[in-house]
Amino acid sequence: QVHLVESGGGLVQVGGSLRLSCTTSGRTFSTYAMGWFRQAPGKEREFVATISWSGDLTYYDDSVKDRFTISRDNAKNTVYLQMNSLKLEDTAVYFCAAEKGTYGLGYSAEGLYGYWGQGTQVTVSS
Repeated sequence: QVHLVESGGGLVQVGGSLRLSCTTSGRTFSTYAMGWFRQAPGKEREFVATISWSGDLTYYDDSVKDRFTISRDNAKNTVYLQMNSLKLEDTAVYFCAAEKGTYGLGYSAEGLYGYWGQGTQVTVSS
């Protein structure tokens, strides 16, 4: 069973920064793509960023491009999301996810992920 645990969420002012972490266990971390998604109150969960199994490829939603950076440390079984220049609309619960298969190049579609963390709250205040 794959287990994902997010951390690093919190309350931050507009323009501030946070770094989310997601540590995994139960599977060989270095063989699968990872993604970050978020869900704001009253809205559906949406894609934020993804990174390939090797870390060479990344892809972002336009709303976070040039502000957020996804990275991974395969030695630590951890994927990160560095969030800079935060906006009010970034307020959401952030989830990390691991792909269903192996050696993926990164995906924006939720259906290609088979394992999810419990989420961590990010609140941006004015």
